[in-house]
Amino acid sequence: MAEKPVAIELKNISKTFGSVVANHRVSLMVHEGEILSVLGENGSGKTTLMNMIAGIYYPDEGQIFVREKEVSIRSPKDAFDLKIGMIHQHFKLVDVLSAAENIVLGLKEKGRYDLEKVTEEVRRISAKYNFDIDPKKKVYEMSVSEKQTIEIIKVLYRGAEILILDEPTAVLTPQETRKLFAILRKMRDDGKAIVIITHKLNEVLELSDRVAVLRKGEYVGTIDTAEATESILAEMMVGKKVTLNIGRSEPNSPQDRLTVCDIHCMNREGIEVLSDISFTARAGEILGIAGIAGSGQRELLEAIAGLQYVDHGQILYHDPKTGKDEDLCRKKPMQIRELGVRLSFVPEDRLGMGLVGNMDIIDNMMLRSYRKGHSFFLKRKDPRTLAQQIIEQLQVVTPSATTPVRRLSGGNVQKVLVGREIASSPTVIMAAYPARGLDVNSSYTIYNLLNQQKERGVAVIFVGEDLDVLVELCDRIMVLNGGRITGILDARKTTKEEIGLLMTKTEERAVNE
Repeated sequence: MAEKPVAIELKNISKTFGSVVANHRVSLMVHEGEILSVLGENGSGKTTLMNMIAGIYYPDEGQIFVREKEVSIRSPKDAFDLKIGMIHQHFKLVDVLSAAENIVLGLKEKGRYDLEKVTEEVRRISAKYNFDIDPKKKVYEMSVSEKQTIEIIKVLYRGAEILILDEPTAVLTPQETRKLFAILRKMRDDGKAIVIITHKLNEVLELSDRVAVLRKGEYVGTIDTAEATESILAEMMVGKKVTLNIGRSEPNSPQDRLTVCDIHCMNREGIEVLSDISFTARAGEILGIAGIAGSGQRELLEAIAGLQYVDHGQILYHDPKTGKDEDLCRKKPMQIRELGVRLSFVPEDRLGMGLVGNMDIIDNMMLRSYRKGHSFFLKRKDPRTLAQQIIEQLQVVTPSATTPVRRLSGGNVQKVLVGREIASSPTVIMAAYPARGLDVNSSYTIYNLLNQQKERGVAVIFVGEDLDVLVELCDRIMVLNGGRITGILDARKTTKEEIGLLMTKTEERAVNE
């Protein structure tokens, strides 16, 4: 069978930002009518490389060929003129405009836009690729999946033949992911060249025709998906054999540690963000929390940690030392921490949640420990030793333990934050997105650390985005949608599809504790 024509080829592309080398002499190609996955750890240069094809960055060295002709792509407009369109992870839409208005926004037209004509063309594209979208619907009324659909139609409307998607399934349910994959296969069959930036190995194997792997900004190689396995891809990404096994243990005599009773919370605008929330977290167990982004996960953990005001209800902590029940709603954040309830929340702004950028790793170990002149660590463990242990165990890339935290990459800042909370010997640890943006090896290190905490009798509450990890790591999974619990499932018996349905359901289903 004749090889398909090359849609785009990169030769020896390099890009630096100051002293940081994002890409070094990367060469790869994408054919027409194929799906190529670009795989790599956090910080391996995947997005930077694709941003050069999309005209957001300009390479320092190297050549880009589109349909065998050398081109210079200096802006997104140049990329569109070459029929290249990129769908970014963070959507660029105007909430108060309709789907059709967003799709033509920024296009030059003589006179006023003929929105009826635009609507007709959007419907034609939707029918061709089986998109389910109402062109007249406002963006603020749409689900995440619908917003992503607009972004894809936007580049197709502009005539894109080469599509780049950055982490397209990061915020989708399994059902929405399957639907997206069917659409992408249809586009591939229509002759389009599709590049997907991802870190999900199972999706790479399910969707792509070939996989290109980057490691530390350099091109490692391309492999046909038919010949690949998760372990082969992980080894290419990391550069050594990786054990992809969480090794979940059975709960050993789980005891109730935290009982949340009918809590309700409002945000600053007076909108209810948590409603009728009731569940139990048990010592020696990992309770997973699943939900589409913004379903109340953050507010729930902050309510338990004393950072979010609870308008109604109780959060009872069963203190293993005293045997008494303490209502956390009546306590200050520092009092809650002293009881052993630790919040390790990893938001986009990692330095905003408990680490000080100008302080070094050792000082950040002690940051929350000094209180009225004495230190928790002076009694238990020298902070320098602790910092060194975290650096070694979690493989934190840093010149030394005295390096200011702000000089570390986002993923390494995250390891310091999670490591510090785990090292504080908590009785309850709440880990929100602890592996977000981390490479495969580091992610599994953190999952296994949480499993070790569970085996030591800690109640672990784990908020995650990856449903495969939730099903493999947790004992029970609680699903939130719109600030309500839509179900609590046995992780050993449930499926990703069942969780996905609950993530999009609005009424409460039978809760099965």
